[in-house]
Amino acid sequence: MDIRRPGFKPSVQSPAEWFTGHVRVDSPFVGSGALACATVTFEPGARTAWHTHPLGQTLLITQGLGWVQRENGRIEAVRPGDIVWFEPGEKHWHGASPECAMTHIAITESKDGKSSDWLEHVSDAQYQR
Repeated sequence: MDIRRPGFKPSVQSPAEWFTGHVRVDSPFVGSGALACATVTFEPGARTAWHTHPLGQTLLITQGLGWVQRENGRIEAVRPGDIVWFEPGEKHWHGASPECAMTHIAITESKDGKSSDWLEHVSDAQYQR
């Protein structure tokens, strides 16, 4: 058994090439196999770039008000308790709403050592509903 308490790893700022705005990652971990998980907090207006996952991604919304969108879809609001599943290869982004922060737990699996393919940033025009 291995118990990891909050703060077992320091918080980190997400890389600017993959995110817009202030995004903090806490308690990231990788399981014994290809499973990875992290608690991610987006300040108001912050968001990921467009991206895909070779084996999909699950988001568990824990706080605030967020937005998610898949390519050619509409922006959907997400709230605490919502669970979002992105299909393998589905181009999407996620982040906070303009006025409210959002925190989610992100769960991904790696395929051939890769869990994400990062693409272009979500423009302000795309983000502004």
